[in-house]
Amino acid sequence: MDKKEIIIYSIVGISSLTLLAYTVHMFIGGLVSERTENTVMFIVVVIGAIAMGFMARNIVRRRRLHALYMQSLQNKEPSRQDES
Repeated sequence: MDKKEIIIYSIVGISSLTLLAYTVHMFIGGLVSERTENTVMFIVVVIGAIAMGFMARNIVRRRRLHALYMQSLQNKEPSRQDES
């Protein structure tokens, strides 16, 4: 992955997790104690970070598989021309 792409994904990830925590605050803020609210926010943010990690891992895996597939196609092209 490119450095620019990593920076963009990091900014999006941090902002998404911040909005996720704020959403939890808006739903349960004032209804439960502050300690419970912070605990729930922490749990939701950790789950969100794990989900984002799996999505990022999937992106990297798909790109590697695509690169290997394209490389295998390029390797097969010369052999087809030799047979003709």
